[in-house]
Amino acid sequence: MPPDSDANWKPKHNPWAVALTVTLATFMEVLDTSIANVAIPHIAGGLGASYSEATWVLTSYLVSNAVILPASAYLVSFIGRKRFYMICVALFGISSALCGLAPSLPLLIFFRVLQGAGGGGLQPSEQAILVDTFPPRRRGQAFAVYGMAVVLAPVIGPTLGGWITDNFTWRWIFFINVPVAILSLVLTSRIVEDPPHIRREVAAQRRRGLNLDYMGFGLLALAFGSLQFVLDKGQEKDWFGSHVIATFFFLCAAALVALIFWEIAQIRRGHRPILDLTMFRNRNFAVSFLMMFVLGFALFGTTVLLPLFVQELMGYTAEQAGLVISPGGLAVMALMPLVGYLVSRVDARWLIAIGLTALSAALFTMHTIDIQASYSYVAWMRVFQASGLAFLFVPINTVSYTGVPREKNNDVSGLMNLARNIGGSSGTSFFVTLLARRSQEHQDRLVMDLNSASSMLYQRIQSMAGYLQHAGGLTASAAQARSLARGMIYQQLVLQSSQLAYLDVIAVLGLVALLMIPLVFLLKKHTGAVAGAH
Repeated sequence: MPPDSDANWKPKHNPWAVALTVTLATFMEVLDTSIANVAIPHIAGGLGASYSEATWVLTSYLVSNAVILPASAYLVSFIGRKRFYMICVALFGISSALCGLAPSLPLLIFFRVLQGAGGGGLQPSEQAILVDTFPPRRRGQAFAVYGMAVVLAPVIGPTLGGWITDNFTWRWIFFINVPVAILSLVLTSRIVEDPPHIRREVAAQRRRGLNLDYMGFGLLALAFGSLQFVLDKGQEKDWFGSHVIATFFFLCAAALVALIFWEIAQIRRGHRPILDLTMFRNRNFAVSFLMMFVLGFALFGTTVLLPLFVQELMGYTAEQAGLVISPGGLAVMALMPLVGYLVSRVDARWLIAIGLTALSAALFTMHTIDIQASYSYVAWMRVFQASGLAFLFVPINTVSYTGVPREKNNDVSGLMNLARNIGGSSGTSFFVTLLARRSQEHQDRLVMDLNSASSMLYQRIQSMAGYLQHAGGLTASAAQARSLARGMIYQQLVLQSSQLAYLDVIAVLGLVALLMIPLVFLLKKHTGAVAGAH
């Protein structure tokens, strides 16, 4: 067997050095998806734009990211994985510097599109590098390192972004990426290398000539770009009550259908498809894809939900809200290595079932929370949630590669990262919409209850007005005191309806996690010893 064969190939450098090198850039990229959220008001003020206009800074990044993720495997086959990864790091670093220097909002949005394109290629490339670098029995531990970066970055992003914005300027949330990108490029050039199957694929493509699938890429961009726009702007524009949202939804659906037929035709012609739909014939991959979507749905949903709850209803500052969810990040860091160790020794299906059970139990327990909850109670609830999430990321990723040929590793990583990102966008959009709708429904019901007990309401107003006028130290007339009393009661009603809406959302999320448990047993039995059976 030649020394350059896949079976004999091993990286020249220590695999853990490779893992830490590629995780560095991915942590930076995932951090950037959330770090800018808290700086939007400052960006709007600094560039003379409205808040709604400034949110395009977030949307443009997500759209560009969603387009590149599934196309990364296709691009790797033309230029090589190491070269593609380094191009993405360089593009991310340069566009980050340009974002920090942007003199106007349109230019900032354009640079964010470039940044999203660079960032979109990092995660799938890193994941595929880890799969090829580590043998199957150690792959779970490698994914644990990667998982800590992917799960921890969105948690600390808002806190770090708020601290930088408050103490320096919003431009530094982009400048901090530059030295990390430079360090990543230096380390990658020295440590990372392409395995033989990547080099063979690139050589074969070059012999056939550069024949890019422009139609496929265009349909891909239209489909996922439109989908991301619908998810990001749907609630703001009242979903299908808006002609803009309806138009983009139609474009998304039409482009997806056209993309499927086009890619099937490409496969029949013997051409390299930009989106390899044959992957879904593998049952383990198809179920893992769905589970990763739900994991993104839950991860980003809970990461958005809890900070909103403590800020809007409990009066926490942005920094305090970030700190209350940070123990969850510490729990993930503590548990990920354990899960990485177990995944090569225990059937991964049981680990996923434990994770989903723990997550659903944590969410149903959290359904008891109210605005009087202590800081420590909220923090422990987040730790309970994070414990379930830690048991999901590594096993799901590991199982997704079972029975997949090595040359398809880039396709698996691109599609799995797409599932998590689209799941995150869907979860955030779903929860924000459900929260607004349920809050209004609860408010309407509470108002009706108050009207049906008008004598009780009257007595309550009179009692509060008397207190405000006499014991409260106000020099107000009786009419003014009653007006203030009505306002205070209405504020309490709004607060209570919002709390009930949050509890509804938490219950739905817990039910989703619970309903996913039966899907675990659609997976084939898996332990680390079988993971590499390509």
